[in-house]
Amino acid sequence: MSNVLDIIGPVMIGPSSSHTAGAARLGRIALELLGEPAVRADIALFGSFAKTYRGHGTDRALVAGILGFAADDVRLRDSLAIAAERGLAVSFATEDGEDVHPNTARIALTGAGGRRVEVLGSSVGGGAILITQIDGMAVHLTGQHVTFIVLHRDVPGLIAAVTDVLADAGTNICDFHLSRARRGGDAVMSIEVEGLQDEGLTDRLARLDDVTGAIMLRPLA
Repeated sequence: MSNVLDIIGPVMIGPSSSHTAGAARLGRIALELLGEPAVRADIALFGSFAKTYRGHGTDRALVAGILGFAADDVRLRDSLAIAAERGLAVSFATEDGEDVHPNTARIALTGAGGRRVEVLGSSVGGGAILITQIDGMAVHLTGQHVTFIVLHRDVPGLIAAVTDVLADAGTNICDFHLSRARRGGDAVMSIEVEGLQDEGLTDRLARLDDVTGAIMLRPLA
């Protein structure tokens, strides 16, 4: 059965759900992963994004998301000027990429406190998005569910320890993805869940042996 967004599309500013609503959500996800206000954004655009980003407002939508604006925020139209007023330096580049979705952006953010994050994601239609890389590591993140990003060392038993914590809290895992640089090296889990009740889950996950960091992302509006 189709939901209402499949039929009428998302509430948004701009002419295209893929080029504006989806783009704004990509920027929001990058900001959430950074965890602090951004002072610099270097954005590479691929495919259709690269060809039409000015005319369709993709540039303004991406920057609006990085500023923390929702897809239906009227400030989206003026986001480039607002970014300049707030001291957010923005650069755009276009690149070729045969193996990526046509509406893809790579967003590299630097935060006010010196943090950095690089996100590769696509606007896949109707305002929906898919994040496929964080800092070069493969993930699967849609922004439609509560999502945990767990950074860790690749050691036996850690997946079971993480999923046990989530199960004890009464959550239901609806998507799980693991990526590792090499056996025994750095790895990342992206876990989308339903039925979240325990607000302290992030801290519990972060305290597990061999976990180096944990982030919880709320569903995007």
